[in-house]
Amino acid sequence: MGQISKETNSWGNLKNGLESKLFEPIKIGAWNLRSRIAMAPLTRTFADDQTGVVGEDIVEYYRKRAADGVGLIISEATIISPRGKGYHGTPGIYSDEQIKGWKKVTDAVHKEGGTMIAQIWHVGRLSHHELVAGNLPPQAPSAIPAEGLVPRFRKPYDVPEEMTIEDINEVINQFAQAAKNAIAAGFDGVEINGAHGYLIDQFNSDITNHRTDEYGGDLAQRLTFMKEVIKAVIDAIGTERTMIRFSAHKTDIPNYMWEDPEMAIRTFVEAFKEAGATMVHPSIMQFDRVLANGKTMHQLVRKYWDGVIIGVGTLNPEMANQAIEEGIIDVAAFGRPLISNPDFIHRLKNGEELEEYDSKKHLSTLI
Repeated sequence: MGQISKETNSWGNLKNGLESKLFEPIKIGAWNLRSRIAMAPLTRTFADDQTGVVGEDIVEYYRKRAADGVGLIISEATIISPRGKGYHGTPGIYSDEQIKGWKKVTDAVHKEGGTMIAQIWHVGRLSHHELVAGNLPPQAPSAIPAEGLVPRFRKPYDVPEEMTIEDINEVINQFAQAAKNAIAAGFDGVEINGAHGYLIDQFNSDITNHRTDEYGGDLAQRLTFMKEVIKAVIDAIGTERTMIRFSAHKTDIPNYMWEDPEMAIRTFVEAFKEAGATMVHPSIMQFDRVLANGKTMHQLVRKYWDGVIIGVGTLNPEMANQAIEEGIIDVAAFGRPLISNPDFIHRLKNGEELEEYDSKKHLSTLI
């Protein structure tokens, strides 16, 4: 993927719009998708802060995207336990009340012919005791605090509590139970959030994982926790309903990159295969960024992985269509444009200009 010209970066002028592969149906795993366009997981923080239950505003928000023809909707990150919380207003998937709230969302999405999966999440050390039920410290592989302030909370990250083997087993079981709860809530499957410096990624990283037991060591060994979570979720709901997201990028260390990106990606892919995964969602901030040997992240993943790949990272339609045609990705995920344009696909198909995402306007409201 080379440099993107001003013409190809134009959102309103997708060449051969109706013929674009973006609008083709595709079957991945258990899901028959109407298009190759996915809605990326987007943290919105509009759930009830005390209960983690989503309301009618969230129902309508996702319904609109389904009605527009999005192939796969990946929910905003949804916590697997009270201790997994890192932001005010984030939804959960661990209580009966939360399951009932999400059921209204999935019913609305399915009524519009859509497919929706839940992104299941534990923030690990990226939290503060005031955000967690019982004022408990955050959990992490090692007792190393993150630098900076908790987003939207504006207090320094707490020193986390190093997880015991019992804690690790409990969280693995919570991921599996969250997957079962997601199916009970009507979701078509789950995406495991193993990216962006949250708990699973904290085990993956040498910055945050200084353990000397079976969950620490070199990269392949540090991926043990991630593999055990994947296996537990697959055992709970099946590999055809399970996706794993991973990244080099960390929320608290945005410029982080693996020392040897190709070797790291190859190691991750081997771990996914060992765990029985068949669908991956590599996340990077810039889709066409070359990481190693003239290849982008998604090209490197495809070099070693013959399963399903979801592409993401400030994609535009031309870039996404090209990547699908070249077989680099199977589905293209879009984020901010789907926050500001509930009729995103309609506008693409008709060559209409998109409303540009504006954080001051769009972060504080759902449209």
